[in-house]
Amino acid sequence: MRYLNISIFPKQLGFFPYVFLIYIGFPVYYLTKETGIKQLIGFGMVLVFLVSYRQLYFLIGKKSFTYWLAVQLAIVFLFSTFYDLNHIFLGFFPANFIGWYRDKKAFRLGLLCLAGVEIIPFLIKIARTNIFFSTTELIYFVPFLIVMLISPFGIRSMNRRLELEKELDLARKQIEELVKREERVRIARDLHDTLGHTLSLLTLKSQLIQRLTAADPERARHEAKEMETTSRTALKQVRELVSDMRSTTIAQELVHVQEILRTAGITYQYEGDADFSRIPPFTQNIIGMCVCEAATNVVKHSRASHCSISILQSSEKMKIVIRDDGMGAAKNNQFGNGLRGMKERLALMDGSLSLTNHHGAVLEMTVPIIRKAQAP
Repeated sequence: MRYLNISIFPKQLGFFPYVFLIYIGFPVYYLTKETGIKQLIGFGMVLVFLVSYRQLYFLIGKKSFTYWLAVQLAIVFLFSTFYDLNHIFLGFFPANFIGWYRDKKAFRLGLLCLAGVEIIPFLIKIARTNIFFSTTELIYFVPFLIVMLISPFGIRSMNRRLELEKELDLARKQIEELVKREERVRIARDLHDTLGHTLSLLTLKSQLIQRLTAADPERARHEAKEMETTSRTALKQVRELVSDMRSTTIAQELVHVQEILRTAGITYQYEGDADFSRIPPFTQNIIGMCVCEAATNVVKHSRASHCSISILQSSEKMKIVIRDDGMGAAKNNQFGNGLRGMKERLALMDGSLSLTNHHGAVLEMTVPIIRKAQAP
């Protein structure tokens, strides 16, 4: 949500920060029972608490993050001690942010402060009333306190996993870039080794022919014939070199897709044919790119936990179906850039693409199989 170009919460967090705001209704409800200056101070603290809640999301990893967290813990303590003990449940707010500490020392210190803020109001109430809590009250408070003190460990573990996934993605991109760079070097080296000597030879022979054209025409024709033979040999070498640079096959892309989905924590299932040898290389390259693009869309947009791919071949066509159990396609069924690009690639082979919803998104691709005519 944006108002006057000011973000309320970081966009990448989605609706998560807004869900927590529901619990602000509890202190507001208890403050309606207060009167006078105490009520006014209470509403002021609620306002400061909301400001600290917003600021903490934008200051993660910065020095001022600790200051705002201390403000939030102090407000929870004041509410629990001087207003109503039920305000200790506001401790779930700072518990969430304590889990964002990367430094172990800061994390432990924050957890210790949270424990103090939650436990000291109990001791103060016992000292005031000289009455220990009943079994019912303990059953009401203790489980929530335990969950509250454990939750920072869960948040910290989740954040660590997200960081590892980002590092893994970065490492994969670096590896892919290094592979591309190595491939360029290899191609340049092969071209140099294959054609360098041949082109030098052709240059020398062309210079020789220029000198022999008038003095010895017969030998000039002989040298020209050798040039033709040498150039044909060079052409053959180039074709062999290019043929070694094979395009991506469907089988290779299916392995790549499995790695992508596994990294994203999405289970994968494949059904259908395993032999694609009768599919032309160009067709395999196009289908492989489309399958990879579809899997990438599942990871980025579907929020799915499972994805299945089936590829079935007949004598006339190939049908590829990619299903996921995520949130499904948009209702207006408008294609984004990725799907539009897939549709354009398939159109090169008279293929088609359709996107529907059935307990998640269902992407279907149909490609005609062109068979080479057999020689009589």
